[in-house]
Amino acid sequence: MRLFVIMILAAASLALAETPLGKPLALKETTGIDQLLAAPDNYVGKTVQVRGTVRDVCRMMGCWTEFASPTGKSVRIKVKDGEIVFPKDSVGKTIVAEGTFTKQVLTKDQVIAQAKHEAEANKRKFDPAGVKSGKTVYQIAGTGAVVLD
Repeated sequence: MRLFVIMILAAASLALAETPLGKPLALKETTGIDQLLAAPDNYVGKTVQVRGTVRDVCRMMGCWTEFASPTGKSVRIKVKDGEIVFPKDSVGKTIVAEGTFTKQVLTKDQVIAQAKHEAEANKRKFDPAGVKSGKTVYQIAGTGAVVLD
């Protein structure tokens, strides 16, 4: 009986160590962030699952989070506002996220508008003079994630 109680308590503590967000993860294997970014066009339009350390979170709506591999390469998962709210205190924690890998080709004006919006939302300074051109952005259109404590 005592062993049974210990097993129940251990299972409960493991369950508390995870924060599921959105839909349950469906894929059984993760794709490394480094692998994903080494040949991003090979993954565009495909469902991927990645794992990394949370670097940043949208401070306004919790609608995106950026996370990195052990080598420092990072990817962002973006969701529709309110669909998933990434916890603002998840910076430094491990996240496993899933969704469709996307590609956006942004003009210089779009880059400026996006950077300005993010700076305002996160109460950071932004100088549009620092933007010299458009850019291609790869990110995950998120469907679900698990933040590991």
